[in-house]
Amino acid sequence: MAAFDLTAALTGRAHRWLVTGAAGFIGSHLVEQLLLAGQHVVGLDNFATGRRQNVDAAVAGAGPGAGERLRFVEGDVTSLETCRDVCRDVDFVLHQAALGSVPRSVADPLASHRANVDGFANMLVAARDAKVRRFVFASSSSVYGDDPTLPKQESRTGRVLSPYAATKLVDELYAGVFERTYGLETVGLRYFNVFGPRQDPAGPYAAVIPRWVAALEAGAPCDINGDGSTSRDFCFVLNAVQANLRGALAPGPGVSDSVYNVAVGDKTSLLELYALVRERVASRRPEVRALSPRHQPFRVGDIKDSQADISRARERLGYAPTHTVAQGLDVTLGRPA
Repeated sequence: MAAFDLTAALTGRAHRWLVTGAAGFIGSHLVEQLLLAGQHVVGLDNFATGRRQNVDAAVAGAGPGAGERLRFVEGDVTSLETCRDVCRDVDFVLHQAALGSVPRSVADPLASHRANVDGFANMLVAARDAKVRRFVFASSSSVYGDDPTLPKQESRTGRVLSPYAATKLVDELYAGVFERTYGLETVGLRYFNVFGPRQDPAGPYAAVIPRWVAALEAGAPCDINGDGSTSRDFCFVLNAVQANLRGALAPGPGVSDSVYNVAVGDKTSLLELYALVRERVASRRPEVRALSPRHQPFRVGDIKDSQADISRARERLGYAPTHTVAQGLDVTLGRPA
């Protein structure tokens, strides 16, 4: 596609955006960046995993007066009435609300299905009826399942390995059906291990980077599932924000009714990641350099290696990641950008 100026598209006109999961990690960063760009935002969250302080941080980060352009609704996507309410007069939907975590879905598949499939279908119906211009939604690299091919290309998937992955695959199918049946433009984003500020380090389903940072800051050892050779394409949150905004605003045919990998296009083993995290924490706590990780059994439902081919997102959306893993960790842990 021709060069697409995202900044010009955002600042040229104020639209009305709905961000579901607005009190969550990625959702709150979307709210902040939209408010910074002078946009009007409706935020929805039930606080099952999101936190009110994330919304407060997003508003504060957007500057004085930004909160006047945010309408926040405490509610649940499993309520169709709530979905209809928040979709009213909205131009673009950025649907982030979900129950994340592979282990959580293994422990309670019905809860994941209710939030991730029933809630998703409610949002599609509400967005269709509100005549939303485009519906962008969070999918997951977990849909690649047991296919060993690297890098991962959107057209090739294997057998999914967890209830969570199954819910995200169903979401992609539903989105395509709603575009082809009802004309609702949909864009799916397959996130690859997004990390950054505001990611919750607490609880049994916390993501690896904030969990390790919290452990090292406390002088405790970190757990690695498996021998540490497992690799992921870790993606800083502002890369994911960019992909969402481009997914909503990118012009031209061939953008919607499609899914895109959202990552950097690289892979980092858990042992390599541990070294990067420990090095940064050690700049404040030198004693952690002596800490070695503890190895635990490989988790059920996890995949061994993951790396994204981001060429489709580059070509159709103009997506270009701005932060590597190391740069993202520097921002997350307070080093200069």
